[in-house]
Formats: sequence, C-alpha cells, structure tokens
Amino acid sequence: MQQPDPGASVDTATPEKETTAADEVAAQPAIGSTSVGEVERELDAALAKANENYDLYLRAKADVENMRRRGQEEVSKAHKFAVESFAESLVPVVDSLEKALEVKDASAPQLREGVELTLRQLRSAFEKNALAEINPVGQKFDPHRHQAISSVPPSDQCPANQVVTVLQKGWTLSERVLRPALVVIAK
Repeated sequence: MQQPDPGASVDTATPEKETTAADEVAAQPAIGSTSVGEVERELDAALAKANENYDLYLRAKADVENMRRRGQEEVSKAHKFAVESFAESLVPVVDSLEKALEVKDASAPQLREGVELTLRQLRSAFEKNALAEINPVGQKFDPHRHQAISSVPPSDQCPANQVVTVLQKGWTLSERVLRPALVVIAK
C-alpha cells in the first residue's frame, strides 16, 4: 500500500450539500414555537386579531360616513332655513301693508304716515339682518361698491373722482355688496 504524500492535498472529505438562506429559514422553528400545533395556535390568534382589527376598521369607516352624512344634512338645513330670521322680520311689514290696503277712505296725510311707519318697520328688519344701504353722495368713488352711470366735469363743490348724484341706492348684506349704487361721478 502506498502512503499518501504528506505535501499533496487529497480530498478525503465527503461532498457537502450547499445550503441557501431559504433552507436555513425553513430549518429554523417559528419564533417562540417549536411545533406545528403551536404555530397553528399562533396563526389562529393572529387571524382573530386581524378579524378584530378589520371589524374596528369597518365600524370607524361607518362612523365617519355617518358623521359626513349628518354634516351634509345640517348644512342643507342651514341653507334651507338661513332666511328664516329675515322672513320673520318681514312678516310685520306685510301685515302693515295689508292693513293699509283695507282702509278705504284714508286721507293723504294718513297714508303718508302709514307708509312712513311701514318703511321704518322695513328698515328695522333690514338692520336686524345686516342689510345696509349704500348712499355715497359726496364720497370718493369706489368701483367695488358703486357703478358709475355717467360723469360730469369736476367743480369746486365736487372734486374729481367723487360721487355727485346717486341714481339708485346700493345694498350690502354683512359687508357683501348685493347691488352697487348707481351713481354719477365727477371726472
């Protein structure tokens, strides 16, 4: 028999099987478990927790949808009844006008007095509801609140770019222009 040469390398090892990361992970037991039964119990617990979280999600989603729907209903009601206060303040004005029409033989001074009282009621209703008139005689022309219909040459009493005459009063509602005043300006 021959002796192996001590300087020569001889492959005496058995062929090793190459291992991959997937093989190593598969060979390791699941974290915290050592048997299939324990893994199944953990899976069942995780599924139960997932179902519980899904149920909570559905409930939260339904709550948000209900809040959105209620919010839309409230906005709709607010739009629908926004003029309620204004309408309530106009009812007495209508009552006064109807009473005035019932009088058959009123004199001119009586009619004038009735119209003045009714106008005061109407102005009071406007004031309660932040409806204000724009009457800019002698003021500087403001294109956001006034609409110039014509112009006249400036004079000593009325300098350029000022309102000389108001042809029709304008109106604002809570500082928002409903109708600009129709004016004649000095230009």
